[in-house]
Amino acid sequence: MISKFLSKLKSILFKSAVSEETPLKKEKKPTKASKTKTKTKTKTKTKTVNSKKNIEILTTLPGVGAKSAKALYEAGFKTTKAVIAADEKDLLAVTGVGINLVKKLKKLK
Repeated sequence: MISKFLSKLKSILFKSAVSEETPLKKEKKPTKASKTKTKTKTKTKTKTVNSKKNIEILTTLPGVGAKSAKALYEAGFKTTKAVIAADEKDLLAVTGVGINLVKKLKKLK
C-alpha cells in the first residue's frame, strides 16, 4: 500500500517538474443541468414563502388556527374568500375542520 502511494507521489512530482504549465486540476464549467437546479430551488423557496404567507392570512379567519389553516391550504382553499365561499360539505371533508368551525365561517357570509 505504501509502495503504491510512493509510486503515485513520484509520478506526480516528476510530471510537475517536467511540465510546469500543466494544471493539476481542470476547472469544470457549469452545465445546463446545474443552472436549472438553482432556478428550481429559487422557485421552490418563493412557493414556500408564498404558502406561509397564505396560511398566515387564513389564520385571520375566526376560529382558524395554524393547524386548520394549513389543512385548509393543503386542501386547496388558498384565500379567505375561497374558504368563505366553500360549501359546508367541502369544508367538513378537510381533516382538522369541525362543524363548529364551519358554523363560524358560514356566519361571515
